[in-house]
Amino acid sequence: MPKKEIDLAYKIEHLSILDEDGELDSDLEPDISDDLLVKMHRTMLLTRRFDERMLTLQRQGKMGTFAPIKGQEASQIGAAAVLKEKDWLAPSFREMAAEVWRGKSMENILLVYAGFNEGGLIPDESHTLPVCIPVATQVPHAAGLAYAIKFKKEENVVMVFHGDGATSEGDFHEGLNFAAVFQTPTVFVCQNNQWAISVPRSRQTHSKTLAQKALAYGMPGIQVDGNDILAVYSAAKDAVERARSGDGPTLIECITYRMSVHTTADDPSEYRDEEEVKEWEKRDPITRFQKYLKQKDLLSDEDIDNLEEEIKSDIKDVVQSWEEKMEDLGDPTDMFTYQYAELPPHLVAQKEEFEAMLSKKE
Repeated sequence: MPKKEIDLAYKIEHLSILDEDGELDSDLEPDISDDLLVKMHRTMLLTRRFDERMLTLQRQGKMGTFAPIKGQEASQIGAAAVLKEKDWLAPSFREMAAEVWRGKSMENILLVYAGFNEGGLIPDESHTLPVCIPVATQVPHAAGLAYAIKFKKEENVVMVFHGDGATSEGDFHEGLNFAAVFQTPTVFVCQNNQWAISVPRSRQTHSKTLAQKALAYGMPGIQVDGNDILAVYSAAKDAVERARSGDGPTLIECITYRMSVHTTADDPSEYRDEEEVKEWEKRDPITRFQKYLKQKDLLSDEDIDNLEEEIKSDIKDVVQSWEEKMEDLGDPTDMFTYQYAELPPHLVAQKEEFEAMLSKKE
């Protein structure tokens, strides 16, 4: 019998609507209200400046290591903006912008990275999962949560963020396979920022795109310009609507760039060419979006200047509140409190010894 091509259900497309020069494909322009556009821009700028302030605080020794988001604001906010309040968000360790969009306070973010577990407390009404540090382990969490939603016949969806490095982990493939087999309402958002710590995209996979990994599991995949917030929003909206209507999961690959360090414990100059960074800075998602908003008469240079001052003041207030709150938090004996219903004898002894040591210091 002759060979014949297998007809796959989906093909991979690349979506770009607003390019780095501010040129717009009006035929693809999504219908977004003016109020939402302005809110998206403000949150992008706020989280960029907050990210920069966090880096300063870390370098001053006031907080521990964290993963900066600089350059990836459009990928996060463009996707998260399509979610409803009762939809779920499953973040990894580099989704601060999406978390702020979903209502997480900047003060709590600072508390977490300063080592205070109080910052990680999740309100009962929140539908954002805790930050997941081990790479890709949030992916099966999201698929399982979406399965529960489907089992309960609810209409919510789950959006899970991960990086390009996560696609090299087994958890990623297990999560996608499970979601596709059971047709769960899951939207997988891959922020392909070109680097998995010091490993470039080219050394992670021979696949032409990461989006095409969706095809192996029988789900649609799409690659978008991740620095184009309109393209991200449009792809995420389609994927969320598809999931909500019962048509299963989607994988979105956002082509973006990690303009800062992997974490504050990293030195990218050891493995990355500075010229590469400069080229990507020309594609800055905030600058691009500002050009678009100016063309729509929703933003001016004066508006940007005023907003910068307003955001600077807001962040100053948050940092002051955080510093004051830390003075009243942090009983170190809490490390013994929440592990067991009844402490075993060896931990009772350790706790007593620790309390005695603390009392001597007072």
